[in-house]
Amino acid sequence: MPSVTRLLDDSAMARALARMASEIVEQCGGAEGVVLLGIQRRGVELAARLARLIEQSAGAPVPMGKVDITLYRDDLSTIGPRPRVGETSLPDSIDGKTTVIVDDVLYTGRTVRAAMDELADFGRPRRILLAVLVDRGGRELPIQADIVGVTVTSSDDDRVDVAVKELDGRDSVELVRGGPV
Repeated sequence: MPSVTRLLDDSAMARALARMASEIVEQCGGAEGVVLLGIQRRGVELAARLARLIEQSAGAPVPMGKVDITLYRDDLSTIGPRPRVGETSLPDSIDGKTTVIVDDVLYTGRTVRAAMDELADFGRPRRILLAVLVDRGGRELPIQADIVGVTVTSSDDDRVDVAVKELDGRDSVELVRGGPV
């Protein structure tokens, strides 16, 4: 029987995102020249929230886009003959910009690698940062987040479930131990 531990409720998630937005502004030296790119699915909603928070604090809008990494996955052949491909839409240009990739959970690093591969097809950012709501460890590639909402130690048999109001009707992060991965 799986055990569920709530890591973040809605107010804790809001605080984590506010802190992450501040860290993005701090690491980038302001909001100018910054582009946020959310990885499809929940990374897009998190990037939109971070963009709003940065605009509120810095007083300047932050361009935002979204990337779908499906065709850049290194396990594409195992998905099946017709993978579901979502939308990729970027602001006018990422050339010379500080591009912040936003995702919900960082685990093996393969999703982030695929996102960076995709970005290379669209331009050459000056710098790429990675912001994740949850870092659960377990890397298979040498990738680390620059900005992290919460860090949790987990095993390969665990699952981290992120729910966002825009898609799920609630905000929460839960660690599921002993359930299906």
